[in-house]
Amino acid sequence: MTYLQLFWGFFRVGCFSFGGAYSAIPIIRDIVVRYGWLSDEALSYMIAVSESTPGPIMVNLATYVGSSQAGVLGSAVATFAVVLPPLVIMLLVMKVMKAFIENKCFKAVLKGLNSCVAGVILATGVYMSISSILFSEKEFEIDFKAFAITLIVILTMLASGTLVKKKISPVTVIVISAFLGILFYGY
Repeated sequence: MTYLQLFWGFFRVGCFSFGGAYSAIPIIRDIVVRYGWLSDEALSYMIAVSESTPGPIMVNLATYVGSSQAGVLGSAVATFAVVLPPLVIMLLVMKVMKAFIENKCFKAVLKGLNSCVAGVILATGVYMSISSILFSEKEFEIDFKAFAITLIVILTMLASGTLVKKKISPVTVIVISAFLGILFYGY
């Protein structure tokens, strides 16, 4: 039954994750918490680890959750399930795309989807920031270290755009966040 749950849960993630891994995080969170596979805090840690390791975040998360729930076979089932829908969709899209690539309506739909995905990613980032700052496992509590890290990263990103006129790479933001986490939490 666990294999079927892993397959079905991550198959849905693969089916409904438009715009990349960051937009899939709310869906992954919903499924992982609903089945009781990970707590919100454990999922936040795993997202951070998945961002730092090579490969797509969705695949890394599926592999980790599958492994934690059902060993090597569970990781293979969850990984296959999350990769299968995008693979099938991409094969179908490639066939159909040739006919629609120059259509104005089609281009407008793609632009609209880009905006939606940006909103989902922003909402996920805000949710994760607020939950890491304000809540511990079971109660409302302010984590001033997490607040300071979030504030420093936001100010660094804003300063780089204003002073240097160049966006900071996501890899740089991850490295800064990791360094600040080590510095503040002393691990």
